[in-house]
Amino acid sequence: MEDVNAFDSCDPAVINRDPVREDNDGEKQLLSCEAFTKQISLHRTITDYRCEVCAKRFSSEHEVFTHRQIHNREKSFHCEICGNLFNNNSHLVNHIRSHTGEKPFHCEICGKYFVNNSNLNRHKRIHGGRNSHHCEICGKSFENNSNLNRHRRVHSGEKPFHCEICGKSFSQNSNLVIHVRSHTGENPFHCEICGKSFVEKSKLTIHVRGHTGEKPFHCELCEKSFSDHSSLVYHKKGSHGREALSL
Repeated sequence: MEDVNAFDSCDPAVINRDPVREDNDGEKQLLSCEAFTKQISLHRTITDYRCEVCAKRFSSEHEVFTHRQIHNREKSFHCEICGNLFNNNSHLVNHIRSHTGEKPFHCEICGKYFVNNSNLNRHKRIHGGRNSHHCEICGKSFENNSNLNRHRRVHSGEKPFHCEICGKSFSQNSNLVIHVRSHTGENPFHCEICGKSFVEKSKLTIHVRGHTGEKPFHCELCEKSFSDHSSLVYHKKGSHGREALSL
């Protein structure tokens, strides 16, 4: 994509077109610099507006103005222990618990404790409703017996699925299928935006988020978001300590 800031749209040495248009009578009229720039932008889909803070590009002045509020937002809640700043008190409270170790929300079924109510509610899903098959080792629940048996291999270390090419073994057949593609070179999942191909669908999903800007994984202790779960885990370890992984 061309950068409108990289050239002067009214410089004929840069754009080898005359800034003219025909009226209804077929006569040519000279366009103003501003009108010509808008006309060229329509044909070339030039992104005219850029955030001066992060250089992200937008198609209108309103969009870049709305985006700037992210940078301009005042962070008035600060942690007295480490000095980190937050937009609201609830984020600060959750963050402070990473220092104190406080976990005031507990599961009545298994007794596990959590730093906030949203994490507790997320945890309760393993106990509730249709998940009636329970692991006798860790207590995790599953919807059916086949999922439970697949989970048990995490504890037993059993790997019944073997690669016929190199002999490597896997606990799940889906992992074997992905592994075999490393031998065959097959990349069946394609990005419709840039055409890049991937060996598994999850890698494609993460890649597409790089185009869309989607970041669905949020840190409960600060305001940062990430495009994949592993990046969130890495962030928690580095910024909040290993104890934050259990939050």
